[in-house]
Amino acid sequence: MNLPVPTALFTPSWHAELELGYARFGDSTRPIQRRHKGPLRVQKHLYAEGPEVCQHIIVHPPGGIAGGDRLDISASVGTNAWAQITSPGAAKWYRAAGPAFQKLDLNVAAGATLEWLPQETIIFSDAQAELSTSIELEGDARLFYWDVVALGRPACGERFDLGHFQAHLDIRRDGQLLWHERQRIVGNDGLLDSPIGLDGQPVFATLLVTGEIDSPLLETCRSLPNDVRGDLTQLPGLLVARCLASEALLARGWLIELWRLLRPTLLGREAVPPRIWNT
Repeated sequence: MNLPVPTALFTPSWHAELELGYARFGDSTRPIQRRHKGPLRVQKHLYAEGPEVCQHIIVHPPGGIAGGDRLDISASVGTNAWAQITSPGAAKWYRAAGPAFQKLDLNVAAGATLEWLPQETIIFSDAQAELSTSIELEGDARLFYWDVVALGRPACGERFDLGHFQAHLDIRRDGQLLWHERQRIVGNDGLLDSPIGLDGQPVFATLLVTGEIDSPLLETCRSLPNDVRGDLTQLPGLLVARCLASEALLARGWLIELWRLLRPTLLGREAVPPRIWNT
């Protein structure tokens, strides 16, 4: 007798891979590797600031990540090259019966610069999102990295009552650990409302940038007018900024203003916002 097979066994999932590589040729940075598998792409390379900075926009055509999906993204920036990577919109992690995964591996060679500036990540209630990021820096490599995470969808009254969000982040320079972070938030966790947790704010954001700034610039950054609860800390060789916010747009706006202030000092170039951020 043929028994019915549970339909959950046939739940479709995507395994997508994207591998990017950049190298310096004369006064320009050029993509030298762009390999993809599954629904993960980059649009054509852009040079809004001239040939030195190569900008790529990562696109995930399905528009969201569901249970069983796996995204593997890697980028290598060669000696003296400069890559800026962003996204066209929010990454959405949908409710699911099982976990979905994203693995990010970034490598930046000596003299190179990587700006990893995606738009926000929205974790729907009852999603099971597990993210892992590893960043390797060589020599005097420079990094400007941020992420914005929104739990639930407060605009439609959805709290993060079910599911979980898990994130691992490690940054190393020449094999030595600079930053080691582990996050795990479970739906309806007490940390969502605790004053030592998210304090009722559904959005949190982190900025990490290599280098050090002086006290006047640090105070200027801290005094930015904004509608978030945020602050900055200067560690040896690494500047850290954190905020809590009621909306993702507020957190992202704060990060962009910090980027405008910090980029000239830490990266030596005026900030030119990618046009995709305005669409």
